[in-house]
Amino acid sequence: MSNNTATTETTASGVGPVEGAVYDVDNPAPLIEAPRKRTKKTPKSTRGNFELAAWLFMRLSGIVLVVLVLGHLLIQLVLDGGVSKIGFAFVAGRWASPFWQVWDLLMLWLAMLHGANGLRTVINDYAERANTRLWLKGLLYTATVFTILLGSLVIFTFDPNIR
Repeated sequence: MSNNTATTETTASGVGPVEGAVYDVDNPAPLIEAPRKRTKKTPKSTRGNFELAAWLFMRLSGIVLVVLVLGHLLIQLVLDGGVSKIGFAFVAGRWASPFWQVWDLLMLWLAMLHGANGLRTVINDYAERANTRLWLKGLLYTATVFTILLGSLVIFTFDPNIR
């Protein structure tokens, strides 16, 4: 391999050439280490396909959420007369129908789980210490469960005759 081709071709590892650098057997490219190296204490991969399922959930829930949210906005703001019509009586009439209860419940659950999964990924990426990740994810899961339970309770126990 000549010195000219080393600067224009992509190496077998998929890392492109560095401008002006010539790499060969005598002058190897620098090794790029992983952000968090595995140690003897690091357990072997026990997650199985969890990350794949989480990745797939994000894509599918995102598509469903776009449909639910755009449908919600279209119905609330365009077809039902805009924001000025939304009030206690409007919500009471809407939640009298099981269809709208399921619609809003699905929006609540998917939005909370989608957001929590995204934040879980951010925590895994940016929290360097295991103890920090543990506490941040604990807070995240607690807030997610609390919000889902409270929102579900409100949707299913809503009483339009409250005084």
